[in-house]
Amino acid sequence: MTPTVSPQQLVAAAQSARRQAHAPYSNYAVGAAVLTQDGEIIPGCNVENASYGGTICAERVALTSAVAQGKRQFSAIAVVTVDGGSPCGLCRQVMCELGAEMDVYISDAAGNFRSTTVRALLPDAFGC
Repeated sequence: MTPTVSPQQLVAAAQSARRQAHAPYSNYAVGAAVLTQDGEIIPGCNVENASYGGTICAERVALTSAVAQGKRQFSAIAVVTVDGGSPCGLCRQVMCELGAEMDVYISDAAGNFRSTTVRALLPDAFGC
């Protein structure tokens, strides 16, 4: 992780992003923040759609926003939900392909977080 950004700062950025979530169907707001290797924090939130296939998770919003900005190397990602829920399988695969060596901080809304890695979340992944 970039020394100038602490895990707590990254979790705080994800908490802030969570407030922007559009979750009228599940009422399960999720925020994420990805840390680029050059120290930039890029936020994301879940955006639900009545056609659930059109829904995009916070982790993928943050990562695809970063890619759209030309970022390709990531150090860490923080994910915040009300209860500290873990990223879904689709997000795990995207995280693996874009940053298999990332640290992952999974937090509840109060800021209590645990630390893991992408590889620990998706053992025996394909394509990364």
